[in-house]
Amino acid sequence: MTVSDKLSVNKSLLEERFKDCDDVIIRPFKAGKNKDIDLMLVYVDNIVSTDVIEESIMTNLMNRTCVEQGQNIIDRLMDEAISVGELDKQTDFEKLITSILLGDTVIFAEGDSRALVASTKNWPTRGVPEAENEVVVQGPKDAFAESVSKNVVLMRRRIRDTSLKVVRTKAGRRSKTDVAVMYMEGIARESVVEKVKNSIDRIDVDAILDAGYIEQMTERKWWSPFPQVQMTERPDKASAALLEGRVAVAVDNSPMVLMLPSTLNTFFQAAEDYYDRWEIMSFIRLIRYAAAYIALALPGLYIALTLYNPNILPLELVLKIAGTRINVPFSAVTEVFIMEIAFELLREAGVRLPSPIGSTLGIVGGIVIGQAAVDAGIVGPVVVIVSAVTGICTFVIPNQPMVNGIRLMKYAVLALSAVLGMFGFWIGIMITLVHLCSLESFGIPYMYPYCSASENGWDDLKDSIVRMPLFMLKRRPIFASVKNRVRKA
Repeated sequence: MTVSDKLSVNKSLLEERFKDCDDVIIRPFKAGKNKDIDLMLVYVDNIVSTDVIEESIMTNLMNRTCVEQGQNIIDRLMDEAISVGELDKQTDFEKLITSILLGDTVIFAEGDSRALVASTKNWPTRGVPEAENEVVVQGPKDAFAESVSKNVVLMRRRIRDTSLKVVRTKAGRRSKTDVAVMYMEGIARESVVEKVKNSIDRIDVDAILDAGYIEQMTERKWWSPFPQVQMTERPDKASAALLEGRVAVAVDNSPMVLMLPSTLNTFFQAAEDYYDRWEIMSFIRLIRYAAAYIALALPGLYIALTLYNPNILPLELVLKIAGTRINVPFSAVTEVFIMEIAFELLREAGVRLPSPIGSTLGIVGGIVIGQAAVDAGIVGPVVVIVSAVTGICTFVIPNQPMVNGIRLMKYAVLALSAVLGMFGFWIGIMITLVHLCSLESFGIPYMYPYCSASENGWDDLKDSIVRMPLFMLKRRPIFASVKNRVRKA
């Protein structure tokens, strides 16, 4: 449907489409040198800048324009009257509806089958917040907000280069959510950029309400518990990913930005890894990988050893564990499941409650429930220690989606260990490793650089389990284009 040159027709169509939408303002008025030109403004209240509408549009049109009847009104208004930076002509009525809902102001003129779209967006948003989930001791404290434009600016502030490209698109048939695909031209692989754009364009759903929608709809192996797209709330981390040749996807109404491709290694990297000395950061990375293995394996290993292979343990330890379980009425498997589920409940309750209460609940609840369960003879103290160590290890990993994947696989390893002992334990570990090796993210193997590291001259191993000094990280990771891998002379 196209715009009519009759103002009354356009007004009727708008009133029909926006029926019972009391926040939509339709304002007819007269302008021109002799006040003989009929115009009409349409916008949605509270998501536009009223100052821009009043000063740059209404005041200019009603008091300062000398346009006369019979002239090319829309062109004259655009060239001489409206002092808004972003101004465009449009004839498609559906596109005008979308522009109005996005916070633009549309101007119709009697006798002209075109309309002007003036950018007057002023969505209510919070300021630049402080990072809450990815907290660092040393480094920037700012975080992304719910405005896609603000998030783009936070990355532009860090990368002042014309090679940083921002491709805007919309996703969601009804929400028409703004999505910004960002990449470094010449550094990012063109094939990856095209895959990302095509993946977003293929999304056909009513609404995109958060970046998590796009994450789930662009993952190839949706049934995997492990994330294949990395998310961050930190502008410095997203900017570093762009400079490595990765693609960042910012979604309106979401304080998280997607970074892809992603590998297992990237989920164990934190922003402050590059802000402190390489020795301590390498040590911390080793701790993260060890913690991930302990969180995955410890409950299952405890079950396998105590039920099927106690001969592997020292005799004194076996006798000590057996002594603590004399009055426990449940099997070791039931004990572990009781404590693991109790810990999961405490974790979930702590997340949902306000921060001061949540942290208190986690500490006090864990101590009280654990001690009470031991005193009541429901579980043994060793099982409490195993569950507590497992839970603490999950907090060491800097990426929550990766933690969630490990939490789920932990129960698979635990179940196999309960049925087959040490044989089942190693089957569970091998299944996890084989599954990780089968994943990929936009053409990049998930286990890179622990496989095929020779593709980039083994340089990516310098920023993997250990982080070598910055002056040794001369080449960009495998994500970058082959023609532009060198980042340090």
